[in-house]
Amino acid sequence: MATAKNGAAAAERRRQILDAAVRVFARQGFHTCRVSDIADEAGVAYGLVYHYFRSKDAVLDTLFRDRWSLMTALIEDVDRQDLPVRDKLHAITSFIIDSYRHDPELMKVIIVEVTRAANSFGQTHLTEIRKAYDGIATIVEHGQAAGELRTDITSQFAAMAFYGAIEQVLTSWIFDLLPFGEVEAEQAKTLIVETICGGLDAK
Repeated sequence: MATAKNGAAAAERRRQILDAAVRVFARQGFHTCRVSDIADEAGVAYGLVYHYFRSKDAVLDTLFRDRWSLMTALIEDVDRQDLPVRDKLHAITSFIIDSYRHDPELMKVIIVEVTRAANSFGQTHLTEIRKAYDGIATIVEHGQAAGELRTDITSQFAAMAFYGAIEQVLTSWIFDLLPFGEVEAEQAKTLIVETICGGLDAK
């Protein structure tokens, strides 16, 4: 019983540190903050952060991997479902946009500090980032094979354009370049899919 309680307490303390790191990274930027800033935000001793994470980079790595693995799992699950390709892409768009709605600071950190970061940290996660692109490309390929999507555009290019559109919309919300609210979030889910799948050609 004591071991279980200790394990739960350790997990809670680790989560407390991660949540504090999100707030610090979002507020100050990853490169300008220190481990002591995370400790102060979490209300814990400086050394306790190092007990759970070997470095500031390890904290960011954990935040990214935890969230990104959820998305890649969602993409794989959606692809297994018997749905039209637009519905599959809408499900992915909804997951990402809803993630931003529920935890905007975490999504800001992931986008600004990892997926759009032109630095060594972003480079080390290219394999995981590409896994998501590859999953989306597979969905596009299945849509092409079913005659739902045109075949003169490669699936990889379509996947990058699709995810890039989502990320750009989120970036616009992060930096207040576009208005954000419940209505805008719901509209974006449909507009992104239709822009990519339907294009801008007049019918």
